[in-house]
Amino acid sequence: MPRRHGPGLRARDYEFMLDLTIAVLEHDDPESLWHLVSAHLVDALGLNTVVFAAIDLHAHRGEAQGWAPRSLGQGVQDVNDVVQRRVRQHHPLVSYLASRAHRPVIVRELTDSWRDSVWYSEARRDFGTTQQLGIPLPGADGPQGGLVLGRTGDFSEHDLAFATRIQPLLTAADRHIRELRRLREAAPPTLPGRPPPPRHDLTPRELTVLGLLAEGLTADGIARRLTISPHTVNRHLEKVYRKLGTNNRVSTVMTAKHEGIVP
Repeated sequence: MPRRHGPGLRARDYEFMLDLTIAVLEHDDPESLWHLVSAHLVDALGLNTVVFAAIDLHAHRGEAQGWAPRSLGQGVQDVNDVVQRRVRQHHPLVSYLASRAHRPVIVRELTDSWRDSVWYSEARRDFGTTQQLGIPLPGADGPQGGLVLGRTGDFSEHDLAFATRIQPLLTAADRHIRELRRLREAAPPTLPGRPPPPRHDLTPRELTVLGLLAEGLTADGIARRLTISPHTVNRHLEKVYRKLGTNNRVSTVMTAKHEGIVP
């Protein structure tokens, strides 16, 4: 019998969380991170589909930012079309995510007519999906982010407990991806014929913390931005100091700017 750790969760569930955390923090490309997260969820829960979308009901639009499997579409526009159609159709999970609700929910909890709906017909026809589960990612500014998980067959209480337990991890991943993308976009482009700035073996997470430090944020401010603890921020900063050969905030930022690591 599998050993359980907490309500309805198993040892392998916690192994998945650890593997996912390491995969996110070591991945260097913010544009493909949600594809990576989605693929991990497909494997962990035996899903047909996962779509991460940012929903803005005030603007009557949504945008897909990651999905799995890749066969959902040959490009982002294919999946965006599906998300936009669900917004126009007032899919119950779209409204639920956009309402800034907090708890993960199975779509059957939101409507009594799921199996008689156009959403069900299209999901079953196009992806073999007969049930869906939504995981909101609360706390971010702007459009509300969330994942929609699709499966042939129902979701169990264990699946719902698992989704609830990984929700903080996914929320932290969302913040990490947003900040990593923003900092990359703010960095000056590498001039033709010149090598990129040295990395000093800094991980993507350490680069993100360093970039926020260079913007003037304190350890507490970085912690709030990334939804982690100040203690965790300080551990990242200790590693940054060691790798850059510095010993305080000012010299670290000066060194990073001089070498072109941060703008």
